[in-house]
Amino acid sequence: MKGKILFIAGLGVGYVLGTKAGRERYEQIAAVAGRFWGSPLVQKQVDTVEGFVRDKAPDVAEFAGETVKKVVGAATGRGSTAAKRSAAAKKAAATRRANAARSQSDD
Repeated sequence: MKGKILFIAGLGVGYVLGTKAGRERYEQIAAVAGRFWGSPLVQKQVDTVEGFVRDKAPDVAEFAGETVKKVVGAATGRGSTAAKRSAAAKKAAATRRANAARSQSDD
């Protein structure tokens, strides 16, 4: 509840300050932000981060899936079945990564 109150207060302060600054100042800030975002250095970093996320997304999804299976297996008493599925999921993920690496090297 405290976080919501602080968020709403922040919105109110931002609104008041924004209305006092006026549209002209907003346009100046937006122009500077646009130039910053469009600069080659920033876009290079954006591309780097996008590539990193694209490469790591399958690993994160696999990790999350395995963790959920372990928790469910422990909660339901089916841990050994979950472990077998986890091993199969790891093998499938490794195959997907190898295929993705091969397709990237072919391009």
